[in-house]
Amino acid sequence: MLALGALVSPAQAFAQAKSPTVEDLQRQIDELKAQIRVLTENQRTATASPSAAASSSVAASAAPPGAPSTDHAADTQVARTAPQAPAPAPVSTPTPPVALASANAASPAKPWYEQINVRGYAQLRLNEIVSGDATAPDGRSRLRSPGDGGITDQGNFTFRRIRLVFSGDLSDSVSFYFQPDFAVAVSNQSADERREGFAQLRDAYVDWSPWADRRFRLRFGQSKVPFGWENLQSSSNRLTLDRSDGINSAIPGERDLGVVAYFTPTPVQQIWDRLEDDGQKLFGNYGAFGLGVFNGQGVNRPERNNGLMSVAMATWPFELDGLGDTFDGQVLELGASAMRNRVRPEVRTGGVSDASFRDDRVGVHLILYPQPFGLQAEWNWGRGPEFDPVFGTIRTRGLSGGYVQAIGRVRQSPLGPFMPYLRWQRYRGGWKAIVNAPRLETDEIELGIEFQPIEELELTLAYADMTRREADERRFGRAEGDVIRAQLQWNY
Repeated sequence: MLALGALVSPAQAFAQAKSPTVEDLQRQIDELKAQIRVLTENQRTATASPSAAASSSVAASAAPPGAPSTDHAADTQVARTAPQAPAPAPVSTPTPPVALASANAASPAKPWYEQINVRGYAQLRLNEIVSGDATAPDGRSRLRSPGDGGITDQGNFTFRRIRLVFSGDLSDSVSFYFQPDFAVAVSNQSADERREGFAQLRDAYVDWSPWADRRFRLRFGQSKVPFGWENLQSSSNRLTLDRSDGINSAIPGERDLGVVAYFTPTPVQQIWDRLEDDGQKLFGNYGAFGLGVFNGQGVNRPERNNGLMSVAMATWPFELDGLGDTFDGQVLELGASAMRNRVRPEVRTGGVSDASFRDDRVGVHLILYPQPFGLQAEWNWGRGPEFDPVFGTIRTRGLSGGYVQAIGRVRQSPLGPFMPYLRWQRYRGGWKAIVNAPRLETDEIELGIEFQPIEELELTLAYADMTRREADERRFGRAEGDVIRAQLQWNY
């Protein structure tokens, strides 16, 4: 019995040691309440004003150890809730659950009008005819260009473009683009004197992308017509000062009102992204394939014949790394475009022609991106409206023209990156956007170089040997001359 009692007594003692007393439970409850009060006070402090929080922090740090708290309400609440609880040992205070949830909550999406991107560029140009037919008697061609109205015998500085671009996403699948130009001239103000600095709409369209990666887009509104690689390339990004006559004659102004679909396969987009990161001058985000319908009358002109212009374009970049070290990193892009249209040109007597004229073309392009040497070429053929001086009226006649351009690229120099170029262009055909669709006969060689001393500024210097027929059906023959031009572009 004594042995049994000796065995039971330690077991009872062990059980009694394991069983908490009422005092132990009360003490644990009081400690939990104290911790909850600390968490509550921390949350209240976090939501208080920064100045109040800073003042409390300074006061707490200035108080000597053991000094009473300055928050008397909190002290009274602690004493009232746990009058017999001993002071709890210091504990590490976790982040309050409410504050943590608030910090992790995603910020509300901004409305679309707070996500609008604003950018633009301006081009200040100086033209000088240094020799040749700057003037001519009535009926003879003077040295002029439809791509640059500043080439005259009296011109100096002109604003070629002043663009402001607004763009943004209206939703995950819808985006918009709006671009006016503030360097437009208006004629017939006073004895045929021009006025400069008017605003004109250039782009106003909305894109809908049913796929999240936006490989496919439908574009509605006034936008560029996908005919010709150079026509689609932005003037802020183009190396030469003006587009070639042969390609630009297809879509003068490059834009029209309509609907167009663009599709870009992922491999193509990856190549273009790499070229863009490398600083190459691309033609813009117009897809590897484009198909659209437009009014066909021209930019900012109302439709006149209730017909649609249909246009299609395809372009594809090929990486040439597999051809050896000489072609390491280089890309060759090939493509073609076609258009079918009926157009009514303006006539000298006023208004537009009563008849619609065929305006059909096909074109091809080739671009070897400069790394450090490159080549760019385009050509197109077709039929379009052209004034016939023999019959004294507009007729549908054949046309052809394009350009070949050699490009170099120097990434670093004391003057910053620069790109020299040499371009030859030729065109024979009508210019439908000018009154009576006069015939152009252009042969031109242009040598230029673009400097970029800082990212925001681009300076282009160019010399051109021009032989041109003036875009006026009342003048005959061709003018010759040498023109020196300079352009400063600033980007913002």
